Amino acid sequence: MKPRFEQPPAAAGSTFASYTRRESAFAFGWHHHREYELTLITQGSGTRYVGTTVERYRPGDLVLLGPDLPHTFTSEPYEGVAEAAVTQFRHDFLGPDFFALPQFCALDDLLARSGRGLYFDRVPEEVRELVTRLPHLGAAAQTTALLDVLCRLAPGSAARHLTGPGYAPAPGTAVRDRIDAVCRHLQQSHTGPVHHEEVAALVHMSPTSFSRFFRNAMGRTLTDYLNQLRVETACALLTGTPLPVTEVAARSGYRNLSNFNRRFRELKGLRPTEYRAAHLRRTVE
Repeated sequence: MKPRFEQPPAAAGSTFASYTRRESAFAFGWHHHREYELTLITQGSGTRYVGTTVERYRPGDLVLLGPDLPHTFTSEPYEGVAEAAVTQFRHDFLGPDFFALPQFCALDDLLARSGRGLYFDRVPEEVRELVTRLPHLGAAAQTTALLDVLCRLAPGSAARHLTGPGYAPAPGTAVRDRIDAVCRHLQQSHTGPVHHEEVAALVHMSPTSFSRFFRNAMGRTLTDYLNQLRVETACALLTGTPLPVTEVAARSGYRNLSNFNRRFRELKGLRPTEYRAAHLRRTVE
């Protein structure tokens, strides 16, 4: 039940991997690896899971994830062909002491901050274009281009952390294993009834102990996290299907429409109908 450990192979003649991932839809694959991962969504929309956080993603989203930070991108066919430009590299891909050089202290800080995941807003179009081209460049050009991208992102004025400070990547620890088991279970079951006692039993804890454990590890209650999952599912249905709001609520795990509307507005600042209308306006524009 814990996230699968991946070991991405470096490309021939290089010390890191850069590729285009294209599928009809991204399947849920909770995993982690020792490499940093720079991911640019080039086509399609869906849901991004990073540590404690569940958010919608859309074309143009750029994130940098630090080593051993559990994550996955998932989507449905109705959300469009799923495509992303992905580059994975280790801290020593340019040599063991490269980022210790004084001229690269800003890059070293950027990589340190990525331990909680970074989302870059208002990224210049030329940076997105460069990230998109990375998988198609030769090894030498690819290396200098990646360094150029990191230098451009390093100031980080528009970067925000994706996951809370309460979640520290720690492969193999009992805390991480338990949290990962719970997150995978909830991803699969959140649209149906979820009972606190059953989730606690999944990790062999009493309900009281589990509540305290989950809040300490995730920085939020199980109910809060469950609502986040359900509201993000609702967002996908609102923007990807013509289903009426009552049906969206039911398919997202809410049996009470007023509760759905309240929770949705708390997390998104809009009513479900307003969220759908705003998405349609952005699509037209």
